[in-house]
Amino acid sequence: MKIPTFKYTKKPYCFLLGLGAVVILVLGYLYGFASFLKGDEARYVYVDKDDTIDSVLTKVDTIAKSYSFAGFSTMVRHSSYADNIRTGRYEIKPGEMTFTVFRKLKNGRQDPMKLTIPSVRTTERLSAELSKHLMVDSAEVKKMLSDEAFCQKMGYDTMTVISMFIPNTYEVYWDIPLEKFMERMNKESDAFWTSDRKQKALSLGLTPVQVITLASIIDEETANNGEKPMIAGMYYNRLQIGMPLQADPTIKFARKDFEARRVYRDWLTTNSPYNTYTNVGLPPGPIRIPSVAGIDAVLNLVRHNYYYMCAKEDFSGTHNFAETYAEHQNNARKYSMALNARGIQ
Repeated sequence: MKIPTFKYTKKPYCFLLGLGAVVILVLGYLYGFASFLKGDEARYVYVDKDDTIDSVLTKVDTIAKSYSFAGFSTMVRHSSYADNIRTGRYEIKPGEMTFTVFRKLKNGRQDPMKLTIPSVRTTERLSAELSKHLMVDSAEVKKMLSDEAFCQKMGYDTMTVISMFIPNTYEVYWDIPLEKFMERMNKESDAFWTSDRKQKALSLGLTPVQVITLASIIDEETANNGEKPMIAGMYYNRLQIGMPLQADPTIKFARKDFEARRVYRDWLTTNSPYNTYTNVGLPPGPIRIPSVAGIDAVLNLVRHNYYYMCAKEDFSGTHNFAETYAEHQNNARKYSMALNARGIQ
């Protein structure tokens, strides 16, 4: 008996199924597992409280490859992300897959950022700078720093609250709530005032706020850190004998004329509590956020017998110091002549 034989023939539909599987795998790879970013540098997606799913997609589209964006959009459509958008500053690194980026935004897995507190002169300027780097509104920051009840809660008043900000660099989340940010700054200030710094302030008969206030004047007088302890010693000598500080930077602050190169005689009667020509002692608060170098210059001031100083006529950024007013007048004349020679008004 002859056993029948069968010849195997590939059917067209088997080939199509195989091709379809390959296509699905390729598209799945491109849409979900391929590198997400255009270019080879890290990019950031900022999602704020006013963002909708459309605005988030617009932000993502600017940094994504076309097929990555298509994959991201598909994941959005088949998830609850549109109804649960989470604020944050999301770092998208080269090589990260679309699926990873989607999960990062969906789950709110943002990275902390480094924020440096700027050494600015006013709470208005501080508010503006913070709003550039954090998800906060400058008007809300200014309102909070102008609120006496809030300032008292932090241990300050509206004239001294700027003392709370130590110009270091901190790790924070971009969308940190404003009140939590203020609480963080208050804790950082407490940490800055170590027992050693507090003891040095106490030995001078100054509070931390007074140290910062004096440091703010010194920072306005010079950018030369090496000379700051000398200037601190001079102003401290004046405080000790009840002599007006007569600090020109306080006049500029009172007039909000920060770019002035000269202080004129008629300015010295400006009606302001910050006028240290007409008021004895320190002004009611700092005239800027001082540098750490400025603060430590006060705490480690140089003991000497100088009561006067004047900018050097060589415009080196340093000063001539004097024990007597007559010596000081001579130094002041030299500096005034140098200003006139350069046509500085």
